[in-house]
Amino acid sequence: MPSIQFSLPDTVVVTGTASGLGLDVGRLLLAQGCRVVGVDTATSELEGRAGYQQVTASIAESETWDRVTSAIDSAGPGSLGLVSCAAILDVAAVPSLSRATIDKVMAVNLTGTALGMAALIPRMEAAGGGSIVAVASINASLAEQQLAIYNASKAAVRQLARTAALDHARKGVRINVLSPGPMMAGLFKRHAESATDTEKFVATRANRQPQGRILEAEEVARAALFLLSDGASALLGADIIADGGLTTGFDFRTGAEGASV
Repeated sequence: MPSIQFSLPDTVVVTGTASGLGLDVGRLLLAQGCRVVGVDTATSELEGRAGYQQVTASIAESETWDRVTSAIDSAGPGSLGLVSCAAILDVAAVPSLSRATIDKVMAVNLTGTALGMAALIPRMEAAGGGSIVAVASINASLAEQQLAIYNASKAAVRQLARTAALDHARKGVRINVLSPGPMMAGLFKRHAESATDTEKFVATRANRQPQGRILEAEEVARAALFLLSDGASALLGADIIADGGLTTGFDFRTGAEGASV
C-alpha cells in the first residue's frame, strides 16, 4: 500500500518507560531502529532489547539527568530527541491534599520535565538541532473533577514547553506539546481503579467519546512519534490534541437523549 516515511532522531530519551504511554513510545521507537534511553523509577520490560538503555531513577532529581547524558554519550553519535511521558496522579479534592502530595505531583510532572529539557537542550543546540515532545494533557486546558493538582501540573508543562519552543527555536530545537485524552493505560487506568465501580466508570467515559471507546496508548504514541519526526517540521510550540475527538465539541450526543429537533 502507499506509505510515507519521516526521519526520527538517532537517540531518543523517553521518560516513564515502565508503563503506559512511555512504554509504547519506547517500543515503537525501537521498532523503527532508534536508540532509546528510558528513564523511570521502575524497570521496563524493554530492558534487554537491542538499542535500549535504562536509567532507573527519579526524573525529579538533577543527578538522574547526569546519568542520562552519560547514557546518551555511550549510545553513540547522532541526532537527539526527548519525549517526556512520565507523570503521576492523585485523585482528591483540594482540601484533602497534603503538602507532600502537592510537592510530589509537581516534582515529577513539572520539575522532572523542566530538568530533562535543561539537560538536553544545550546538547541539541550544540548539535544544530533536536526535537522535544512534552506530554501534557487535555486537562491542561479543561478541568476534571478531583484532579486539581494533576491538571495544574499539566497546564504548567504546556506553558513550559511553549515558552521553551520560542526561546530555542533559532538554535534548531523544535519543541511541541502532545495532549492526550483518556487512554487504556497508566494514569487513566489508575483513576478508573479508584472509582467505586470501575466497570461503570470506564463505560461512562467511553460513551462520552465520539468513537465510543477509550484510546489505546499505542495510538497516542504514534502521534508522539510524528511530532518527534521531521514530518512535523512545520510545527513549533503546537499543542496537538490526541483524545479521539473528546474535546472537539462540548458534548457528544449518542441518540439516547432523544431527538434534537
